[in-house]
Amino acid sequence: MDFSILASEWPVYWQGFYTTVWLVGVSLIIGLLVAVPLGICRNSRHWLLKAPAWAYIYFFRGTPLLIQLFLIYYGAGQWAWLRESMAWELFSQAWFCAILAFTLNTSAYTAEIIRGALNAMPKGQIEAAYAYGMSRLTTLRRIILPNSFRRALPAYSNEVIFMLHGSAVAGVITIVDLTGAARIVNSRYYSPFEAFLAAGLLYMCLTFILVWGFRRLENRWSQAL
Repeated sequence: MDFSILASEWPVYWQGFYTTVWLVGVSLIIGLLVAVPLGICRNSRHWLLKAPAWAYIYFFRGTPLLIQLFLIYYGAGQWAWLRESMAWELFSQAWFCAILAFTLNTSAYTAEIIRGALNAMPKGQIEAAYAYGMSRLTTLRRIILPNSFRRALPAYSNEVIFMLHGSAVAGVITIVDLTGAARIVNSRYYSPFEAFLAAGLLYMCLTFILVWGFRRLENRWSQAL
């Protein structure tokens, strides 16, 4: 192995590392905000709320992330009304298309995780909240959602890691993420082993940090029960 390649190209990897972190971080935050009402609607008894949520989740869980990214990045330009609108300033940017695709994808998976956690909520706690005089909204905000988030945390940590690994597809639309940085280094030196091994180790470091952080959070929340 020629470690001098990695020593000379570390700014490229740093740029890719930073891009990966902020792309995934922003997508996860927005995706979680979308997933919470989506998961609640998915559990609703009213089909006007349940059907659109089911269709949304089914589509974005049933199609590959790469296809969704291509549809947004390459497909959006075929709509004349979009090209002529103010929104085109965003859709013409690769970073926005990546964030949009990642957000839509992770929100669908997270909504299904939340739906399962809501279904696992003990009925006795809900009935006790109603007996105490809480309204449905107050029960949802103070009892159901906090307890559901605790149960959903292990599954959600897996989704975060999957989203991190799935973000590697951003490199195919000219974004220099970690995988894109490895491709640049490989194209300069024709050393695929060194180039992609470095990217893999950085992904592994990010994964270990996420696993450690979620484990600390799980332990803290379990002690609060």
